[in-house]
This record gives sequence, C-alpha cells and structure tokens, in this order.
Amino acid sequence: MGGRFKNADNVIAATDAQGVSKIRFTPVSAFETPEAVDRLTSAFIDAIQSEKYDPLLLIPIFILDLLCIHPFIDGNGRMSRLLTLLLLYRSGYIVGKYISLEMLIEKTKETYYDVLQASSQGWHDAHNTYFPFVKYYLEIILGAYKEFSMRVELMLNRGLSKPDRIRALFDTTLQKLSKKTISEKFPDISTSTIELALASLLKEGYIIKVGAGKSTSYIMNTEQEVK
Repeated sequence: MGGRFKNADNVIAATDAQGVSKIRFTPVSAFETPEAVDRLTSAFIDAIQSEKYDPLLLIPIFILDLLCIHPFIDGNGRMSRLLTLLLLYRSGYIVGKYISLEMLIEKTKETYYDVLQASSQGWHDAHNTYFPFVKYYLEIILGAYKEFSMRVELMLNRGLSKPDRIRALFDTTLQKLSKKTISEKFPDISTSTIELALASLLKEGYIIKVGAGKSTSYIMNTEQEVK
C-alpha cells in the first residue's frame, strides 16, 4: 500500500535473455526495514549538517543505501529518483527542473543496473564500494548540466541564420555530430540545408568529417581554431 513500508520480504531479481529469472540482491527484511530507514535518514542528516562532505557525494550514497534496504513492495526506483531530485534541490542543484534526470537514467538503464549491482555487493557486511554508483550519478548530473547549457546556447542563437546556428552548435561541443543529431537539435532546418551547411564548414576547414556511410559524423577542427 502506498506510503507504507513493505510487510513482506522482497528480492531484487533480473531476467536474462533466455527468460531465466535470477536474484541480484536480497534487501533488508521487512521486520528490520523501519529501523534501517530511521538509521539511514539520521546518518544522512547528520552528515549533511556537519558540512564535512559534499552533498553531491552524500546524495548518491544515501540513494544506494535506500535501494539496498528496498523499503517498499513496489516503486523503490521511482521513489529513489524523486528523492534524488528533492535532495539536489535542497542542496542548490536545480538542473532537474529543466532536464529530466529520470530520462537520462532511462537512456542508460543497463549501466544503472550494472553499477547498482557492483556497489551493492557486500553491502550487508559493509564491504561494498560506493564508487561505481556515485560515479554514475555524478555523470548523470553532469550530463544534465551539459544538456541544459546546450539548450540555453541554442535559445540565444535563435536569431542567427540556419547555417550559423549549425556552426554555433559545433562551438558548444567537442563531441561528434551526425546529420541525424543536428536534425534532432534543429527540427525546423531541412536536411538539404544541413547538408549545405556541413559542406560549407568542411570546405572552410571549420569541421572535420569522421567515418563513412551511415556512420558519418562531424567534429570541430580544433587545430583550425588555434590558428
């Protein structure tokens, strides 16, 4: 029932490609759950108030411990992500208001489960390592800020011509960009205009072509930029 701790023991299971279900982790028992949650929240509040550790490190550690307790029959993942947003907001990190952290995690779900398993091994005996899970969460938050920054840049460049908007897109990233990616960023720019702009930037030496065929992408020519 919503708002109540689990009243029966549960397990975290996964189904492989052959349809075989395997237990990935056995959480805290239903009997021990209320006390475990109380201890966790008290320890987290004390750690935050001490200001000895950065909240960006404490928050994913708290979330991992909560997931290992698995206090509810269902919805533990959703609750953990809602708490992540709330705790980030309270610590001054409000990017989740503009960029969906939930979506970023969904796009990297396999990695999420891999790091969750890696960091939960040995948890009951306090022999686990939080590093994989913390690193993953920091990458998600950093990715959200990068996406937000790019969106702001795109909004500021809306007054530019279509070719100049494409040029500005390369200015905001050192990652490779395919025609498909550019089209997704600028749905109002036709494929032919994108191709003409890329051809012009290639001729100018502003970008470099990488790969061939369907794998073709483009990246800013950093050597040209230094000249």
